[in-house]
Amino acid sequence: MGTAGELRGTDGREPVELVIFDCDGVLVDSEPIAVRVHVALGAEFGWPLTEGEVIEEFVGRSSASIGEKIGARLGAATATAWDARFRDLHREAVDAELRAVDGIAEALDGLAVPYCVASSGDHEKMRHTLGRTGLYRRFAGRIFSATEVARGKPAPDLFLHAAERLGVAAERCAVVEDSEPGVRAARAAGMRSFGYAGGVTPAHRLAGPGTVVFEDMRALPGLLTGS
Repeated sequence: MGTAGELRGTDGREPVELVIFDCDGVLVDSEPIAVRVHVALGAEFGWPLTEGEVIEEFVGRSSASIGEKIGARLGAATATAWDARFRDLHREAVDAELRAVDGIAEALDGLAVPYCVASSGDHEKMRHTLGRTGLYRRFAGRIFSATEVARGKPAPDLFLHAAERLGVAAERCAVVEDSEPGVRAARAAGMRSFGYAGGVTPAHRLAGPGTVVFEDMRALPGLLTGS
């Protein structure tokens, strides 16, 4: 990582001094696993869901938000049981098959400014997934979770919290996200938004004001500078 202020784009906006990454689907290729597990649990607990419905309802949201949705449909007890089963099945699948997102190592190596991670997942989950993929050391000390704020995505709280903790103004931050709630949260925070469409969320759901949609993570450093 280089000195702040080097990622100045060509649009006349403030230079980027901090890049905030989501975790699942941006750093680690865990979203296909989570979608598959939720589809299976939906069949088990009586809420049949397609992969597309899981992406629309759950992807990018905190476990608390997902639990609220399940609870509203099936009751609080079922939501608790679903969450416990999800954690067990997800961890088993992560241990067996999780990989880093293709091109993320090259993207991180190409950045000239500090970066951090701000995820809807909790710290235990990130220690596990980032650790399994060898990425934890790159972010240690700069990892933020939705469990630290009052409202999860699409509210801007988590991204504003990360920026404040690292002493960077919101307008000098760029967010890399792969979910609709995530890009909405970035926009609400007044940050530049980069929507990674190389995962499970269709590109059209990431598009919107102030958002650059892209499919190759290796392209990120150039997109940040406008080159």
